[in-house]
Amino acid sequence: MSIWWSLHLRREAASVPLARRLLVGTMETAGVDPDISFDLSVALGEACANAVEHGGPDGPGGPSQAYRVTAYLDGERCRIEVADSGPGFPGRPVRAASPEAEHGRGLCLIRELADHVHVGGAPGRTGAVVSFDKVLKWREDAPLAAV
Repeated sequence: MSIWWSLHLRREAASVPLARRLLVGTMETAGVDPDISFDLSVALGEACANAVEHGGPDGPGGPSQAYRVTAYLDGERCRIEVADSGPGFPGRPVRAASPEAEHGRGLCLIRELADHVHVGGAPGRTGAVVSFDKVLKWREDAPLAAV
């Protein structure tokens, strides 16, 4: 079984729950275990919130007004990628925030909820790319479980 989708979303707070609902709905329909769906939806929400907040200057009609979310359910794994056209991570390491911090804990949370996480840029373009994946578990009655 293989499912994938890609969204081009405006950098607005309202886009975050939309992306999460689409992911949860896809995984529920496929028969993914609800705990796995929840973990991935929280991680996706954090990645989308980062794209909304840090995805670039707000120039009218410019590419920084949007970001992209792509999700792949392929066999036993789900891979999610969130890409924006902001400044990315130019020359600075991505550091973990302290537990007391009000901001900056999103990437730490993504790392806790996913099996593998990559944070960086896309070759030949500006912006940040956060990709993460997790091994899927299936409900017993899963209609689209991997064979």
